[in-house]
Amino acid sequence: MSQSVNVQAFGRVAVLYGGHSAEREVSLKSGAAVLAALQQAGVDAFAIDVGADVLMRLSEQPIDRAFIVLHGRGGEDGTVQGLLECAGIPYTGSGVLASALAMDKLRTKQIWHSVGLPTPRHAALVSAEDCHQAATELGFPLIVKPASEGSSIGMAKVDDLPALLAAWQEACQFDPQVLVEQWISGPEFTIAMLNGEVLPPIRLGTSHAFYDYDAKYLSTDTQYQIPCGLDADKEAELRELTARACQTLGVTGWGRADVMQDAQGDFWLLEVNTVPGMTDHSLVPMAAQAAGIDFTALVLSILAGTLQARG
Repeated sequence: MSQSVNVQAFGRVAVLYGGHSAEREVSLKSGAAVLAALQQAGVDAFAIDVGADVLMRLSEQPIDRAFIVLHGRGGEDGTVQGLLECAGIPYTGSGVLASALAMDKLRTKQIWHSVGLPTPRHAALVSAEDCHQAATELGFPLIVKPASEGSSIGMAKVDDLPALLAAWQEACQFDPQVLVEQWISGPEFTIAMLNGEVLPPIRLGTSHAFYDYDAKYLSTDTQYQIPCGLDADKEAELRELTARACQTLGVTGWGRADVMQDAQGDFWLLEVNTVPGMTDHSLVPMAAQAAGIDFTALVLSILAGTLQARG
């Protein structure tokens, strides 16, 4: 986004952050960073910690547009997007349908399967019987995930049936619908999208079993490789796969896809985040920086998407 853009065109901007999901603490950090960048750029921005009084907060003062930095359920799942649609307030990121679909890992995978995009084999777990069946059909190792949580909350790698049963019960505390999928051994990549453009892929390295919550937000030894180390053809393949994955779900504005690569070099889509983190450990700002876009320019570019009518 050009630095010559008149920030006054944005009017009064509400940064929606916090919320009540399991990712509240991450959202508070992301929102604080976004708010500071907007204000430093001269945007008339203020914050709303989204709670039960959000309707009153949105209606008690003039708001020209909203910057959504709510991670997880209640903010990334189409809920607040629908509220803002009803209120007539333009907002950042994906619309109601794409937000709801991307937040639901199970339905995301079903859609990808339907159009032939590669994603690991999986099963839905709602009972102990499902765990036994998944163990038989998918084998081990497996990874267990709450179907509608982010930031790797409630996730666990399992190598046998007792561990699968325990991980399912743990994940149920976050979501009654639990997803289990085949474990892909190999490097993990994360790829950000910004206004239809694919930013430089990042290869992730961690001493943990996988890129879990601690590796994302707390660990000091997590490795981020940019350039990602792929040759030109494989990187182009990864970028194209990410673009197709996002387009299939209807993701717009910005987002981030997580992809594994197996021992044969094939890529496997894991999920798409429609409101990725914006903390000092976050990946979208890192990818943007590699593309020559500093944090303030990134935030303004995301916000600029609210100036166009939704399709």
